[in-house]
Amino acid sequence: MSDDTSKTGSDRKFISLEQDYERRDWAKSFGVSEERLTQAVQAVGNSADAVREYLGKSR
Repeated sequence: MSDDTSKTGSDRKFISLEQDYERRDWAKSFGVSEERLTQAVQAVGNSADAVREYLGKSR
């Protein structure tokens, strides 16, 4: 499923691991590796807020 670039507001609330650029950008945003980002998404789902909280607690 490709991203709908017209829906950028809601798109920022969710992390897509399917797109290389999204994995790279989210990992950079959180200051973690793409592998760590993938682990976080697998643990708590694709909500950016949930991943942010998970990464903050697991550091």
